[in-house]
Amino acid sequence: MLDKTYDSKAVEPRIAKSWEDGDAFAAGAGSKPGAEAFTIVIPPPNVTGSLHMGHALNNTLQDIMVRFERMRGKNVLWQPGMDHAGIATQMVVERQLAAQNIHRRDLTRAEFIDKVWEWKGESGGIIFNQLKRLGASCDWSRERFTMDEGLSEAVLEVFVTLYREGLIYKDKRLVNWDPKFLTAISDLEVEQVETSGSLWHFRYPIEGKTYDPEDASTYIVVATTRPETMLGDTGVAVHPEDERYTHLVGKHVVLPIVGRRVVIVADEYSDPEKGTGAVKMTPAHDFNDFDVGKRHDLRMINILNPDATINILENDDFLEGVEVTEMRQGIWTQLHGMDRFEARKLVVQIMDEGGFLDKIEPHKHMVPHGDRGGVPIEPYLTDQWYVDAKTLAKPAIASVREGRTNFVPKNWEKTYFEWMENIQPWCISRQLWWGHQIPAWYGPDGHVFVAKSEQEALDQAVEYYLAVDTPWRDWVKDQLENYEPGKILTRDEDVLDTWFSSALWPFSTLGWPNQTKELETYYQTDVLVTGFDIIFFWVARMMMMGLHFMKEEPFHTVYVHALVRDKSGAKMSKSKGNVIDPLDLIDEYGADALRFTLAIMAAQGRDVKLDPARVAGYRNFGTKLWNATRFGEMNGVKRDPDFQPEDAKLMLNRWILTELTRTAKAISDGISNYRFNEASAAAYRFVWNLFCDWYVELLKPVFNGEDEAAKAESRACMAYVLDEIYKLLHPMMPFMTEELWQQTVGDGPARETLLCHAAWPTPDFEDAEAAAELNWLVELVSGIRSVRSEMNVPPSATAPLVMVGANSETRERVARHQPAIQRLARVAEVGFDSGAPKGSAQLVIGEATACLPLGALIDLKAEEARLSKELAKNADERGRIEKKLSNPNFVAKAAEEIVEAEREKLAELTEAKSRLETALTRVRDAG
Repeated sequence: MLDKTYDSKAVEPRIAKSWEDGDAFAAGAGSKPGAEAFTIVIPPPNVTGSLHMGHALNNTLQDIMVRFERMRGKNVLWQPGMDHAGIATQMVVERQLAAQNIHRRDLTRAEFIDKVWEWKGESGGIIFNQLKRLGASCDWSRERFTMDEGLSEAVLEVFVTLYREGLIYKDKRLVNWDPKFLTAISDLEVEQVETSGSLWHFRYPIEGKTYDPEDASTYIVVATTRPETMLGDTGVAVHPEDERYTHLVGKHVVLPIVGRRVVIVADEYSDPEKGTGAVKMTPAHDFNDFDVGKRHDLRMINILNPDATINILENDDFLEGVEVTEMRQGIWTQLHGMDRFEARKLVVQIMDEGGFLDKIEPHKHMVPHGDRGGVPIEPYLTDQWYVDAKTLAKPAIASVREGRTNFVPKNWEKTYFEWMENIQPWCISRQLWWGHQIPAWYGPDGHVFVAKSEQEALDQAVEYYLAVDTPWRDWVKDQLENYEPGKILTRDEDVLDTWFSSALWPFSTLGWPNQTKELETYYQTDVLVTGFDIIFFWVARMMMMGLHFMKEEPFHTVYVHALVRDKSGAKMSKSKGNVIDPLDLIDEYGADALRFTLAIMAAQGRDVKLDPARVAGYRNFGTKLWNATRFGEMNGVKRDPDFQPEDAKLMLNRWILTELTRTAKAISDGISNYRFNEASAAAYRFVWNLFCDWYVELLKPVFNGEDEAAKAESRACMAYVLDEIYKLLHPMMPFMTEELWQQTVGDGPARETLLCHAAWPTPDFEDAEAAAELNWLVELVSGIRSVRSEMNVPPSATAPLVMVGANSETRERVARHQPAIQRLARVAEVGFDSGAPKGSAQLVIGEATACLPLGALIDLKAEEARLSKELAKNADERGRIEKKLSNPNFVAKAAEEIVEAEREKLAELTEAKSRLETALTRVRDAG
């Protein structure tokens, strides 16, 4: 006998162990030889990560598909792994060392890397244990790490191949530079922070005119939020059709403080409606300016050091073509080495004192910050390694356009195309120690040799330097005597962007570049489940690399899930204090309740508004099934291996078996079409409503009756349906269903298999007549209950039921089910008439009208007054909200979650209005 209550804390670890002991999730487990493969690769969480609600949603949806396809007999591989998370991991280890007063630079590179591996062994990968608590059925024996030897081999193969094909190269371009960590970072590691700052308007004197602050014809005004970058200005841009400046195009201004001649160029980037219409151009410190600079061949002058201090006196680019005067030298000396924000104040002060400051305006704007360092990043001109993403993107664009890879929801394809068709070179180098070190070595003259090993690079270098009579020929010959590593060649210190190795994930984890059996079996993978924020950073790059190296898309479907927000619709953040920890919910309600909540709310394209109260509600759903199973046990329900649905004779059993068939199809269709909410809703409706509420209730008279044949059939039927329910619910609620599967063996033999390996239900029993009749009964009783509730009929009160306009079929149904109608709907006698009795509430059921004479049971006038008052209150509240939502200022300025909450409240009130009007009509009709 099952315990009285389900204890998730006790059950979940035990079930997890049974899966582990049975190697239940190994690749191909439960499938037959030659079975069709189904593969998902987990979006590798950072080794520093811990489970958050986005992970919980993402992995729940993956696990639903994986368990579903495993039960359908496919050869399933859910490939787990972790990303080495370059900057995040290095930051963690550096922080640990700092606590011991050790700086990274106090160690050799090798010593530091050893420290990172040591940390990874002790603390990395916590998230895997957390995913196991969620019930993720990955093949944990195949865990991969982006720094594993096999994956490192793949990285080397890809880098060297792309370099030889001319698709990887070194270039001087702008990057997002983190002055705290002294490295380039990706766009994904940049967060925009709204900042209250200033907009400084400066006057740049026009060359050849005597500058006069009172004479606007002697200068041009530019505005900037970053005055310190004016030191690197090499141009001023105006719109080609801006008549205010057309006569100045091609002329020069003289940059105050510096004395550099700065050309005025015509470019459509400049907006005549914005500010003065003239924009200062600092190509080495602004991404838009960099593009304009490229178009007009403007000089690129980097005026910052890597730590974002000013570099003037040691900067040949800055000094080139500038006349050094004593006054300028004095200013430059003050600025040189100064922090960028201190330099900003000094530049403004000097411009003001020189009469070049036109005005200052308060200005709110978005300032990019490093998401880990927390300091403003700098667009920074530096030498980095790049991938020719434009070339690699072309086949990846074609794949989606031609339908070989599809996005779900489809609207994300637009985002994909916008990014891919405007793609820029991909900066893949990072100034870190932790990561895949770039396989490039430099000779004594700076010539680069790219190879998989230093020996290969040395072979290239020897061939290069000894082939002809070069200044380095004899020196290299000498160094080859008693050669030691690093003697001739110096390895590039940079490492690769983490996304580079992640881009290879679908095939590197399967053993590529070796042609393994796993690669042959499981590539192409099937579906990728991901958040929208990494469509470009990860999804697009996997597409590019998969097509280039495997000649096939890495997956046929990309399912993009929405965000998990708090119950009000606000984005979760630590600063707001509204973060919900999935592990806390698992502790309180169990993993199944959390999983089912996320699944039933995962409508395509709609954010999940997570309220812990909903999780509590779906825990009750599990409890309902548990109690129904106990009810069965207490009434002798047990498996009968000889039971076949088509042998059922009782209409009640034929009805539930028909609804089972329909539900199994709905769940299968929902999961197959990535409509997880529809699959879960179908399961919920069948289990809670039809099975637990109606079938169990209608079975009670059978179990309490004298018909032994009916009892035996019903016991076998209920056991059969329960088994199918466990299977159908298993992808969403694996722990409880596996427990019920293992515990409900009765007196028979043990289960032949774990539930996770049981065959997915494909029932085909259908009795349309039985289903129509029992669903009519459910509709009738439910309708009567609703009327009683709406009209405040006391629970103990009973009234007769009069069926008006009933045909012969309905009369027969009433006769067959009269005891159930009277018991469940709390009505007295049931009769038939040609017209509705006076003072009756009415509802239409099929061709007939069910009438409840309630005049003697309730005060119809008082009830009419109550409902009218409720409707008036409803109208007032709707009017208030409608007025608010019709105000453009409110919609534009209020927080998104507040506006959405008001819209939801209005929808709820509108729905309530409809119910109140229906009830009022019934009361008036009854009167």
